[in-house]
Amino acid sequence: MATRVIIQHPVNGLTKNGTFGYSWTYLFFGWFVPLFRGELGVAALHLLFTMFTFGIWQIIVSFIYNRQYMTRMLEKGYVLKDNESVMAEARISLGIADLSRN
Repeated sequence: MATRVIIQHPVNGLTKNGTFGYSWTYLFFGWFVPLFRGELGVAALHLLFTMFTFGIWQIIVSFIYNRQYMTRMLEKGYVLKDNESVMAEARISLGIADLSRN
């Protein structure tokens, strides 16, 4: 089950909802998920892979899509901005280090 976490870009202040964990949404809607999240290139690739694998791609990627999406957002500069327990769970799930604690 996916868990929602708030992410924010520190430069422009844009806030989005990120998720981590299994993506039921991707399982049922496939390449529409990255399309609605504004990732047109990713959506096009996922559509091609889904067509070439006759839908098997959609089943496999539902296990990893949320992690890939969050990784792309964090690489773009977004940071976790939720309560500490949710952020700690997200860090563990995404395999990222907590740099705020030295």
